[in-house]
Amino acid sequence: DQWVGTSGRARTVPYDAEEYDASDVPSDIMAFPEEFDGDLAWAPSYGSCQAFVTAMRIIEGEEATLEWLESVVDSGITPYNNEFRVCEEIAEGTADAGFTNHYYIQRVLDGDSEASIATAFTEGDAGAVFNVAGAAVVDTATDTELAGNFVRHLLSAEAQDYFARSTFEYPLIPDVEPIGDLPTIDELDVPEIDLAELSDLEATVDLMREAGVDI
Repeated sequence: DQWVGTSGRARTVPYDAEEYDASDVPSDIMAFPEEFDGDLAWAPSYGSCQAFVTAMRIIEGEEATLEWLESVVDSGITPYNNEFRVCEEIAEGTADAGFTNHYYIQRVLDGDSEASIATAFTEGDAGAVFNVAGAAVVDTATDTELAGNFVRHLLSAEAQDYFARSTFEYPLIPDVEPIGDLPTIDELDVPEIDLAELSDLEATVDLMREAGVDI
């Protein structure tokens, strides 16, 4: 009762649609890279990637996450500065798959609808975390009625449609569909996790560095 979500982003596995089918992409994030034979890309210094690894720490534990990190480093995964660039590299054929939020894929396709990139989802694990942007009326607001009306506006069909079409994030009201060939929120297999725990990035960065990730 303190805040409300205004738009959502799903973790995904973007992949080269010319070289692979969705069935070639493991549905278990922990199966990478052993069960995927292509070249991987990610943005380990990017906040959303670090939140993804944090979710893995919470769900799978420190030891399993360290082993996963070491395996992707050993596989030769290529780092980029941001997840949009990861998706661009996949569309250009430089990488075969990666780990990003879903809307970066949609941004690439918005620039080129024929781009060779598609979206795969893992199931019930850190690779399928659904995070949200939110809004709240702070207790120091000088006009709580005006602030509340603004938050309600953010949840209107008009505003939610704007978020979907301009940022390609998931709308959070049932009257507005996501942009692109995407499952609805209800169709995603999202793990149960307290999103507040994703703020614990310091331990994640330490673990990534221990695994040899250059951050």
